[in-house]
Formats: sequence, structure tokens, C-alpha cells
Amino acid sequence: MTRRIALGVAAAVAGIGTVAAQPRPAFAVTSVKPAASDERGINIQFLRSGRLVISGFPLQMVVAIAYHLPFQSSRLSGGPDWVRSSRYDIEATAEPGAIPAGLSAVAREQKMRLMLQSLLADRFKLAMRTETREMAVFALVVAKDGPKLEKARIEERDCPDTPGSDGINCHQFSGGQGRGMHGQAVDLEDLARYVENWTERPVVNNTGIHGLYHIDTSPWRSLRLGPAPAAGAKGEAGGYIADLPDIFTVFARMGLKLEAQKAPVEIFEITHIEKPSGN
Repeated sequence: MTRRIALGVAAAVAGIGTVAAQPRPAFAVTSVKPAASDERGINIQFLRSGRLVISGFPLQMVVAIAYHLPFQSSRLSGGPDWVRSSRYDIEATAEPGAIPAGLSAVAREQKMRLMLQSLLADRFKLAMRTETREMAVFALVVAKDGPKLEKARIEERDCPDTPGSDGINCHQFSGGQGRGMHGQAVDLEDLARYVENWTERPVVNNTGIHGLYHIDTSPWRSLRLGPAPAAGAKGEAGGYIADLPDIFTVFARMGLKLEAQKAPVEIFEITHIEKPSGN
């Protein structure tokens, strides 16, 4: 373990921005280690105590977490190849009182993401460039007949730090294109951000719907252009790929719609990064 106080990286700005040494909240104690070669799976926890635990994530995904971006988003670019292949275990703890008692899970994660930005700038010498650009997006909107969403069993104030015996973990999805999206207590911002991993363009939540929902979808076929799947080809979930719906049908079943629009979107570029300093 090592004790660090760091400065954060660039704030979002209109037009083009570069990294600025602006004061950001920082973790008091941090540990960064390469993930074990036999480590399986990935894990992230933003704990109520102000402790962050990240296991087995490629560094590019850690950067995406820090800037609240989808893991496979086209809005994050740059950096050497090792950023996408090198995996790390990161543990960090905030000063006592840095995370006020009673702070919502969303507000707590927002503050801890800023701390993670500081950690990346300090330990990996991360520099970022931001740009707000008008570009093609999918706007997530309510369909003509209204939403068909199942309310979550808990509300925001009852969200646990870690999954309890009932298996609920707030604001977390599992699955994806080949397995469907599955979230026990997620909001529509979470949904827009998660599905952006497979839409090849940013997704903007324009539903105006708030609150937590239980979302389970079927798998869907890729939006990418290319040859048709071979006859009898099966997807991750075991069904025939040719029988899968498209992503637009998956959303229509929820009473939602992905509508092609243009909108200003913030994009991020890694302009400098180094392998981490030792603990």
C-alpha cells in the first residue's frame, strides 16, 4: 500500500479540451497490481465506506469506469495496445469522512469515479483530451403505447453495497448481445449506457423515466453489417442466431424505442499513459 494525494484530469468542456491540473478528490491509500495470469472473471465494488475494489479489468475498461463510459464505447479512443490487454487489480480507500454517511449509491459512485480519475493520473500518468462533437446517436425514447417496465423490488435508498441474499445489485447489468441484458435494480440511464456497448453509436436517454426497474431481455443479433450467419449457427444462449430479434425489437418489447438522431456527445481520447508505478 502507498499513501497518495493526486490531482485529477481534464474537466468536460465544449469544443476541444486538454488535461488540466484541476483539484479533484483523491483516495488516501491506493494499491495497484497486475492481475494474476490465472485470475478469472472481473469485479468492481464502490463500497459505502469509500473503498473501491476492481479485480481483473483491462486498463481501458478501468478508464471507462472512471469517466462513466460504456466498456466498448466508440467515445473512448487512444492509448497503446497494452492498455487494452493488460489487466489490473486496484484497491483504494478514501479518507474517513470523505464519503458522507447517507450519500446515495449514485452520488457515492460519482464522487469515487473522480477519485479514480485522480488515481489514474497519479499512478498511470494518464492524460485525456475531451471534445464535444455533434454526431449520430440513438435516442432512447418511450414508444407510442408507453413503457412496459417492471419496477425493481427495492428503491434507491435501499440499495446494498454488495449483493445480498436476494441477489440484488443496484445499477449493474450482466449479459449482453448474445445473452440478453439482465439487471435487478437499474435505471434508464444504466440501460442506455450498457446497450451502447453493442450499438456502435452513442445512446442518449431521452425517456424522462426515473426510478429503478427489473430488466431482462432476450439476446439479439448484431447490428454490424456482414455475411449472414451460417445455417444452423447458434448464439451464446444456445438459440439459433437467425431466429434472434434485432435490438430495436428487444426495446419495443419494453415499450421503448431507439430513435436515430444527431446530438452533441462528449468523446474522450487517451493522449498519454504509462505502466503503473510500484506500490
